[in-house]
Amino acid sequence: MKRTAEMVLAIIGVLGYVFTAGIGSLMIWLQNNRGVMEESFNEMAAENPEMGMGDFDEMLDMLGTGGWFLTVSSVVAIILGIVAMVLLKGNKKPVVAGIILIATAVIVAFVSGGAGVLAGIFYLIAGVMALVRKPKTVIEG
Repeated sequence: MKRTAEMVLAIIGVLGYVFTAGIGSLMIWLQNNRGVMEESFNEMAAENPEMGMGDFDEMLDMLGTGGWFLTVSSVVAIILGIVAMVLLKGNKKPVVAGIILIATAVIVAFVSGGAGVLAGIFYLIAGVMALVRKPKTVIEG
């Protein structure tokens, strides 16, 4: 039995997690480039005078922490997606691959604070398909 649909959905999910990891990396880069963020903060502070430097430092800390969570969880999801695709290739172990895809989609959606939900939907659909689809039985008469 070919598992083309599951493979395509898993590849789309991997690409979604690559995009999410890129966003997380951008957040880390912004935290490490304080000058760029300080310019943006000064523009916001001009419009909203009650914002102080303490708010700025807190925002940078949250940006870095969120960036690390997003990047690490997305990279783990990418690796697990590739492992699941290897298991799906040639219809080796579709049940194990389905469980990996479903678990990855759910766990990363929670860990990333919902940022990985869109890519996780593709993993979830591919995982359910891998579990539900059974090879056709040939009836000899």
